[in-house]
Amino acid sequence: MEEKEAYPFIEGKTINFVVTNPDNTNLYAKWINDPEVRIYSRNEMPLTIEEVKKRYFGSQEKENTWRETIAFELYHKKDEKIIGVIGLSHIKWITGWANAFLLIGEVSYWNKNIASEATKMLLKYGFDELNLHKISAGIAVNNEASWRVAEKTEFTFEGIVKHDFYVDGKYLDTKMYYYLKEDWIKKKRD
Repeated sequence: MEEKEAYPFIEGKTINFVVTNPDNTNLYAKWINDPEVRIYSRNEMPLTIEEVKKRYFGSQEKENTWRETIAFELYHKKDEKIIGVIGLSHIKWITGWANAFLLIGEVSYWNKNIASEATKMLLKYGFDELNLHKISAGIAVNNEASWRVAEKTEFTFEGIVKHDFYVDGKYLDTKMYYYLKEDWIKKKRD
């Protein structure tokens, strides 16, 4: 893994977004299968290295995966280390809609404002560079840290989807959030 040579696609204050690297698939698999990390990530089944590769890098049978998902590694600048993944999935280019996702796989980087910084960077990229109209996020009600990030970064609460998650033998609701490009533009003017 050559994390020290991770060239930035988008530069931030604490982190950079770098292009996902197949050489880091073992790291992604570690995070996706870690009980503490995966609990609210909808990763109910264990994933093999090959399944993780298909999720993040597509397969030869499905060459257009990049059109539906854009993912980046989160590179911690000071520590010169990949700490997670972020991106947009289920992209609908005609309507300009996408779903935001974020996974900080290295637990020692939780609660350090990195998720908020990364989310703001993703919104800027989605609206300013990709010209998306709406970015959505669905977060388990018990995942307080994640929905606080959504609220801190000024996503609008849209509603609750009942019994959308199944975690530790219980059905959990999902808090749905959205951010519209018109709100992004207005915020930039203020």
